[in-house]
Amino acid sequence: MSEEFINRLGMRMIRVEPGSFMMGSSDGDFDERPQHRVSITYAFYMSETPVTNAQYEQYDPAHGSLRGKAGISQDDDEAVVFVSWYDAVRFCEWLSKKENRVYRLPTEAEWEYACRAGSTTAFHTGDTLPEIYHRHQEESWWPVPVPLHVGRTPANAWGFRDMHGLVEEWCYDWYGPYPEGEQVDPVGPAKGTFKVTRGGSHNTPVWYLRSANRLGTVPEDKHWLIGFRIVCGMLPESKLLPEPPPKRWATGVLQRPSSWFTGPRSDEPYFAGPKRFVRQAPHPERVPMYSHNHQPSITWCDNGDLLAIWFSTPHEAAREMTVLASRLRYGAEEWDLPAEFFKAPDRNMTGAALFHDEDTGILYHFNGLGTDGTWGKLALVMRTSTDKGVSWSAPRLINPEHGCRNQVIHGTLKTREGYLIQPCDAVTGGSGGTAIHISRDGGMTWEDPGLGRPTPTFEAGKTGAWIAGIHAGIVQLLDGRLMALGRGDSIDGRMPQSISNDMGRSWVYASSEFPPIGMGQRLALMRLREGPILLVSFTDTKDRLANPQGILAVAADGKKRRVYGLFAALSFDEGKTWPVKRLVSPGGATTTYEGGGWTGHFLLDDTHGEPMGYLAVTQTPDGIIHLVSSALYYRFNLAWLLVGAA
Repeated sequence: MSEEFINRLGMRMIRVEPGSFMMGSSDGDFDERPQHRVSITYAFYMSETPVTNAQYEQYDPAHGSLRGKAGISQDDDEAVVFVSWYDAVRFCEWLSKKENRVYRLPTEAEWEYACRAGSTTAFHTGDTLPEIYHRHQEESWWPVPVPLHVGRTPANAWGFRDMHGLVEEWCYDWYGPYPEGEQVDPVGPAKGTFKVTRGGSHNTPVWYLRSANRLGTVPEDKHWLIGFRIVCGMLPESKLLPEPPPKRWATGVLQRPSSWFTGPRSDEPYFAGPKRFVRQAPHPERVPMYSHNHQPSITWCDNGDLLAIWFSTPHEAAREMTVLASRLRYGAEEWDLPAEFFKAPDRNMTGAALFHDEDTGILYHFNGLGTDGTWGKLALVMRTSTDKGVSWSAPRLINPEHGCRNQVIHGTLKTREGYLIQPCDAVTGGSGGTAIHISRDGGMTWEDPGLGRPTPTFEAGKTGAWIAGIHAGIVQLLDGRLMALGRGDSIDGRMPQSISNDMGRSWVYASSEFPPIGMGQRLALMRLREGPILLVSFTDTKDRLANPQGILAVAADGKKRRVYGLFAALSFDEGKTWPVKRLVSPGGATTTYEGGGWTGHFLLDDTHGEPMGYLAVTQTPDGIIHLVSSALYYRFNLAWLLVGAA
């Protein structure tokens, strides 16, 4: 056959001959290892450039309405973006019928083989990428418009253009770890959660444009960074790679229900902790655990286990960010060592929540899914489990639009009407409010009642479209209204309170009786099984820790005095008053702890609790309240909270 041909859409298809190359990198990201030899035993044709708007819209004319969205890709000859993996596959199927040839997406190995074109360096241009290939190669909170016209930069040695940094390109493969040893005509794993993309894109640091770099996302995802190019030729009939072994949190999990009432009596005060639940993974090359572990969520399983998740990252605006999980098994005192729970390769994963629907036994997992390394451009993902968190459904984009209002907060709520409510930060900064996503059909469909409405003014007596304060906790009051407390957006110098009598469409603002919280802090709010509403928060913001004010509360020794740091409060009249306030601390001799996240080292004693941390709480059927901060785990019951109460 010829070295190239032009198809009916005007695509130049270049022939790639069989050969072998070293796939991956020995000094790149962990998922590029082990570097291994790959042999391609067949010839195939690949398009010289990514598919353009004009070419794609011959298949899908309606896509024209997406041209220029976010300021990206307006012209006919610019690379098409806002296409999912499924869109790309359907385009190939359409073109195959049109031309009576087999068109498909390239395998990950085919893509890297063609990109390298015989090179062994970081880029096909060498160990650096010349400026002519650059298209705003840095991340911003919102994409910076750049031209995406195809074929304007020099080709590699085999004639392919735009393989570094124009748009990411969908590949055929599910994302998974590389196997050891030489591979022949690999086609990836049999199953997976994310589809691979390659090549990096505009608005992306150069590191992620390397020939070996691997990216990916859920196959339904579509945004301004991802397009695709195509291959003509049959898919090799290679054996699919087996699924990786299950993670630690998914092994040895009992499926029978637990007898919850074998522990502390509910009428006797009980307190234990703090104890670390964020334990150091012994093999960071296998469990990508970084220095900054933060923003947890916790829930219980009806087999008696607790399941906790949190993000781990070198810094919060990072593509390395992953979500780890650990399980505290029924009857155990130590949490399992962590293992990776949810990670789209090279995407920021800020914000996660776990929730156990006691009526159905279903576990829910909500997570943010970024386009890049910032947390300002997140989509909202949901998964479910019916086997105590061992296996999870395929991720579903319940809000596919990448932007604000999707940074998940622990504290998923099920109302008495059966509605699911998931709070998410409405903004990217330290104040500005919380949005809610609400489902009235068990998670099948969702709405954001405040979307597109004016930014509120958070003042006492004013009404607005979302909750005052970020990182808000929400409870339903007995009269059906929703009440929320949040961080930042202080009203009259106090923590803001928001009340909605229309299921979140509008909120009325007031000041609470609690001190405001700030950077490095997140409250937890829930209704206890016994009836009272529980708030867990902090007495002083970070900038007041040098001269803290504290609050009057029951100290760890059971006496009322001024205390500092982590405290719990109870309301018996639906949030009107909070007569019980108690320091959350074991008390006794002064002891030093490491709080992880933004907290660092701190002292605990009779009047001092943890000064900072992101809180998450759940209560098991035996009445035990399980509280986690950024790294530490506490447990206590209502009887302990009431010790010393007037």
